[in-house]
Amino acid sequence: MSYPTLKCGVSEMPVVGLGTWQSKPGEVGAAVEKALASGYKHIDCAHVYQNEAEIGESFSKMFGEGGIKREDIFITSKLWNTFHRADEVEAACDTTLKNLQLEYLDLYLIHWPVALEPGKDTLFPMDDNKAFIMDSKSPSFAETWGAMEKLVEAGKCKNIGLSNFNISQMEEVLKSAKIKPANLQVESHPHLPNLELLEFCKSNGMSFVAYSPLGNPGSAFRRAEQVDLLHDEDVLKIAEKHGKSAGQVLIRYQIDKGNCVIPKSITPARIEQNLDVFGFTLDATDMETLNNLYKKAGPAGYRTCNVKQWSHSPYYPFASEL
Repeated sequence: MSYPTLKCGVSEMPVVGLGTWQSKPGEVGAAVEKALASGYKHIDCAHVYQNEAEIGESFSKMFGEGGIKREDIFITSKLWNTFHRADEVEAACDTTLKNLQLEYLDLYLIHWPVALEPGKDTLFPMDDNKAFIMDSKSPSFAETWGAMEKLVEAGKCKNIGLSNFNISQMEEVLKSAKIKPANLQVESHPHLPNLELLEFCKSNGMSFVAYSPLGNPGSAFRRAEQVDLLHDEDVLKIAEKHGKSAGQVLIRYQIDKGNCVIPKSITPARIEQNLDVFGFTLDATDMETLNNLYKKAGPAGYRTCNVKQWSHSPYYPFASEL
């Protein structure tokens, strides 16, 4: 079966993918194999998830004996914060390609606008007071983006983009870009609909990928008082109306906004269910309800992954929410 896609630079991105953030080693490989066997055509990865080597073993298996063609699968990874300097970018991409056992990426994103100090033998450099150490050279977006563009020229990435950037930061990237960002990936769900970001992306020809579309249920990143979207009465009413689960409604919400969406799961039945979202659509009343659910969580909604530990960085993307 073929699934809908969105234009992403020079490629077509399947609108539903498997997210691998917070999927543990020993579990993520089986999840990727299940997803590919179930018909997923889009897998989202990142160096900082520290599970790419296991995913690479699964890719090798599925692209070999599994009979799946590499060119039929859209694979994303991301440049981590300790590799923003121009002379660090290509080596970081090479590490990801080696771990994933790939010759190229369909999409490579700058994971965060925040740059951390490299060369500390850790992805999370901290000082003696447990404060994150920002990059002492403070590489500009233009420097990092220029190095990303060279990856496209070298054939290591088909498309490049951004993750967790705000509008002014994206505007800064666009000023110097020879290759425009093909994509923005951010947290998005009814408690954080990000409608302004979506409009910016549409007006600049960028595809939009929603991570944590279910609001991170059960995650350590959630506050205890955060309402679980999977048990929200309005979401459940819409689910009952369509004969679907709350999770399927939240995934379909992103598709009907014109987005791609990457729900994470390691449970085989849930992996299948998360892809079974093409037999229904949400109507205007459903969308209006879901677009306004953020008001239950506060005037600006609720961001699960706010990375306040980086708020002392001049590049912290959510300063307006502090």
